[in-house]
Amino acid sequence: MTNSLLTIITFVPLLGAILTLLPWGKWLGLDKAREERLIKNGAIAISLLPLGLAMILATGYNPAVAGFQFEIKVPWITALNVHYHLGVDGLSVPLIFLTTFLTTLGLWYSARTIKTRVREFFFLFLLLETGMTGVFVSLDLVLFYVFWELGLVPMYLLIGVWGQPKDRPQYSAIKFFLYTMAGSVLMLLAIIGIYLSVGTFDIVEAIKLKPFADNFLMASLAFWAFFIAFAIKVPSWPFHTWLPDAHTAAPTAGSVILAGVMLKLGAYGILRINLPIFPETFKAYGLVVVILGVISIVYGALVSLAQWDLKRLIAYSSVSHMGYVLLGAGAAALAVGSKELVDSGAMALNGAALTMFNHGISTGALFFLVGVLYERAHLRDLKMFGGLSSKLPYYYGLFAVTAFTSLGLPGLAGFWGEFFVFRGAFDIVSVWAAVGVLGIVLTAAYILWKIVQYVFLGQYDPHKIEHWTDPATGAEGHEPTDVARFEKITLWPLVFFMVLIGVFPAVLLNFFNGTFVALLTGLAGK
Repeated sequence: MTNSLLTIITFVPLLGAILTLLPWGKWLGLDKAREERLIKNGAIAISLLPLGLAMILATGYNPAVAGFQFEIKVPWITALNVHYHLGVDGLSVPLIFLTTFLTTLGLWYSARTIKTRVREFFFLFLLLETGMTGVFVSLDLVLFYVFWELGLVPMYLLIGVWGQPKDRPQYSAIKFFLYTMAGSVLMLLAIIGIYLSVGTFDIVEAIKLKPFADNFLMASLAFWAFFIAFAIKVPSWPFHTWLPDAHTAAPTAGSVILAGVMLKLGAYGILRINLPIFPETFKAYGLVVVILGVISIVYGALVSLAQWDLKRLIAYSSVSHMGYVLLGAGAAALAVGSKELVDSGAMALNGAALTMFNHGISTGALFFLVGVLYERAHLRDLKMFGGLSSKLPYYYGLFAVTAFTSLGLPGLAGFWGEFFVFRGAFDIVSVWAAVGVLGIVLTAAYILWKIVQYVFLGQYDPHKIEHWTDPATGAEGHEPTDVARFEKITLWPLVFFMVLIGVFPAVLLNFFNGTFVALLTGLAGK
C-alpha cells in the first residue's frame, strides 16, 4: 500500500473521469435528471478517496527523515531511460492535500450550480485533478511534463465552454492556452538539454549531477527556459496578462482551482527544479527574480485598487500574493553557498511555501464567495452593491474572515507566509524587502476600501438590483437571500484552515522547514 499510495491518489480521479462517460442512464433506466444527479454525486464520492488518502499521506510522512518518501520507481520508456518515478517531500505533501481538498469542494459546489453539459464538466474536472496531482508527485522530468500538459486542455475547455458569455470565455481560454503552451515548449527544450548534459531525466539524479555545471551559458538558457515556463503559470509580472481574463471568464469552481492549485504548479516548479538543479545559476540571477517578485507584489496590488469587477480584482490580487513566493525564492537563491544565510534562506522558503498553501485556501474561498454573490445578483460590479452586511450577515461574516486572511491579519493564515518571507528576505535583500512591504499596505487598501466598503458597508439601496435569485430554489425576488446550506458546507472547511493555520502554523511548518533546511544546507556544503 505504501509504494502504491501516490499512484492511487493520482489516478483514482482519472478512473472517476472515465466512469462519468459511461451511459449510466441507459444501463440503469434513469431519466436525464437522475443520471446527471448520479454523475454529480458519483464524482464527489470518488474525489473523497484521494482526499482521504492525502490525509493518510500527511500523517504517514516523517518530517525528520531527509529526502523523498513513499517512492516508487519502475522503468517506463527504457529506450530513453524514462522512469515512472514518484515520491514526495515536505513541500509536495501539503500541496497534494490542497489539490484534493479544493477539488472536492469545487465538485460539491458545482453539483449545485452547473446545469449544462454535466457529464463533460465533471469528466474534465476529475481529469484536471489527475494532472495537477501528478505534477506534485513526479520525480522524472518526462513524467512531470506529461502531467503538466495533462491539466492544460481540461482547464482550457472549462473556461471556454462553461465561462460567462459576456466575459469572452473563448478568447480568455485561447489566451490561457497559448501562454501556457509557449512556456511548455521552453520547458521541453530545457528537459531535453538536461538529458543531453547528464544522461538522465530523473530529477533526483539531475540534482546530484548538476547539468551544465561547466557551461554557464547553457545552464543559464536551461534555467530561464524552466523559469519562464513556471513564471507564466505563477503568474509573475510581466507574464501575468492571461490571468485576469481567464479568471473573469471561468466558472466559479474553475476559478477556485485555477487560483488555488494551478498557480502553485509554477511556484512548485521553481522550488522543485530551478533551485535544486541550477543552484549556482539561480544565485547569479537571484536578484532579478527578487525584483520580479517585488514588482508583482506592488503592481498586482495597485492594479487591484483600480478594478471595479470583483472577480477581476481578486484575480489581480493573486499576481500580488504570488509575488511573495518569488521574493522568497529569489532571496533563498542568493543565500546558496553561504552557511551563515542558511537559516534566513530557509525562512524565506518557508514563507514562500506557506504563501502558496494559504493563498490557495483564502483566494479559493474568495472566488467561491464571488460565485455566491454572482448566483444571486448576476453581476460583479462593485458600484452596484452596498449595505449588504444588513441583508446578508452570514455571508458578510464569511467574507470578512476570508478578506482579513488575504490581507495578512495576524491570527489568520495569510499572516505567516508574509511574515516568514520578510523575516528571511530582510537578512538577504533588505532594500527590496522594504519595497515589497508596500504590498501589505496596498492589499489592506483594496480589501477594505474596494471590497468591504463598496459591497457591505453603507446604506442598502433596493433600486440598484431589482431582482435577486435564490440559488437554493431558483426563485427570483426583490431581496437577497443569505448563504444556503450547500454554500456553508463549501466555505466552512476553508474558514477552518484559515483559523487553524493562523493560530498554529506549525501544522504546515513541520513539513516545509525540514525540507528547506536540508536543501540549503546541502547547497552550502554544510
